[in-house]
Amino acid sequence: MTDWRLQGQEKFLKGVALTKQTYRKYRESWEHDHCEFCWAKFSESREDPNVGYATTDRYHWICENCYQDFKNMFQWTVVDAPGERPGTG
Repeated sequence: MTDWRLQGQEKFLKGVALTKQTYRKYRESWEHDHCEFCWAKFSESREDPNVGYATTDRYHWICENCYQDFKNMFQWTVVDAPGERPGTG
């Protein structure tokens, strides 16, 4: 598949568990993240997407569109986020 968004992410995202959750600042100095594929910005701001899929350590984020486009290729599983029900954020 030739897609500009594919830049070697399989090295760290192939087969990982993801949680669907609302973005919250991870640390005081870390106010936003980006989708690992299309670089969409996640933040707590209303202007930015704030629900997406994250690795269980919340280090890597994936927007809804990229999740749908690559879920089969990357063989992701979606698990409950600690303290949240899936999709409730």
